[in-house]
Amino acid sequence: MNIKHDDLSSGEVIALLQEHLADMYATSPPESVHALDVEALKASNISFFSAWQDNTLAGCVAIKALDNQLAELKSMRTATAFRGKGVGQALLQFIIDHAKAQGFSALSLETGTQDYFAPARALYRKFGFSDCGPFGQYKLDPNSHFMTLSLRG
Repeated sequence: MNIKHDDLSSGEVIALLQEHLADMYATSPPESVHALDVEALKASNISFFSAWQDNTLAGCVAIKALDNQLAELKSMRTATAFRGKGVGQALLQFIIDHAKAQGFSALSLETGTQDYFAPARALYRKFGFSDCGPFGQYKLDPNSHFMTLSLRG
């Protein structure tokens, strides 16, 4: 699998992100959806990556710098055809390594509390993320689950 910095111009990538947003709105109330659209993912403090198996999109992930110490995991999504094949694990390891290389001391994330998000929460825990309170601009929300990973040591 090839994971590369992506400029968000590919139709395949845009379609995957639209699918991601649609699932988030189908699963959570609108005020609790924090997934970013394509234009928002082009912000200067966000780096977006796509994963390809041969010439087929397998998934994507982004990292948002909140300050010079804290980064946020955003838009991690595995394409339907690649679910259960280790793409999520590869993307998560890639973004953790990227965050460390960029000098961040912690990587945090927001995900849903619904059963739909249970596999994601389990994956994050497997990689050492622990529950935390809201960070950055987030507020307490019964539909949001916050997690963080220290990148020190």
